Amino acid sequence: MKRLASLLTCVLMATTVALLGSSAANATTAPLPDAAQRSLKIVSYNIHHAQGADGVLDLERIAQVLESSGADVIGLQEVDRHFGARSGYVDQAAWLAQRLDMSYCYAANLDLDPAEGATDRRQYGTAILSAHPMDDCANTPLPNHVGGEQRGLAQADVHVRGVELRVYNTHLTHESAQGRLDQAAVFNEMVRSAGMPVVLVGDLNARPDSAEYDVFTQELADAWPVVGEGPGYTFDSDNPIGRIDYVLTSPDVTPLAAEVVATLASDHMPVLVELALPHPSSNGDARR
Repeated sequence: MKRLASLLTCVLMATTVALLGSSAANATTAPLPDAAQRSLKIVSYNIHHAQGADGVLDLERIAQVLESSGADVIGLQEVDRHFGARSGYVDQAAWLAQRLDMSYCYAANLDLDPAEGATDRRQYGTAILSAHPMDDCANTPLPNHVGGEQRGLAQADVHVRGVELRVYNTHLTHESAQGRLDQAAVFNEMVRSAGMPVVLVGDLNARPDSAEYDVFTQELADAWPVVGEGPGYTFDSDNPIGRIDYVLTSPDVTPLAAEVVATLASDHMPVLVELALPHPSSNGDARR
């Protein structure tokens, strides 16, 4: 009996060791739990200095659209800063950031002397707003064509629970296909040298069937065909006929969902995309 008991004990111990070993192996290959995922919602929105398709100037209406979207990071184009009477000389980026309780990065592509009797420079450009910590705000002038309006590539690094994400925001020329190609070549080069996960948002002023689109997507992937439904038209807001507003992602950023938010608050409609970011322990490999 003693010998039989000893044999049974050995069998039980061996079985326990095997089960523990199996559990350890599974733990190393199991997907990350939901709590460990790094995700965010990002919006690209050309706000047309807050003048809606109905001709009404209403910055609060823009704020309500953005607030209801639940976006964590927002890329805005056509943003006035003390620019003129058309927007009441308001610093729109600062106003929206305060209203939405976000930090912001403003990038002026037009920088004009103050209006008569004023001290603030009259500026027009793009902005990045974030509910997460954000730093390294910068703006790179993009190539211009004769008679064209100066455009730029705004950037900021957003920190999401240990993950650093570079966000680019741009508004390409609407007057020249070659101008857009030249501008896209610059942002492609900057993306290649970023060295971290990247999202680029913006009004690229070209549809997916354009020659420029192939250049836009050389380094980054268009999120809409992956997770969007339907044509995804963003312009004009009162009669949508084209998709010219984009969210583009690097391979280590995974689109989860996308939608166009129907609104007349601007002549464009915002595109909202939910993204999964690579976990800090994944060494750049996106985990879902």
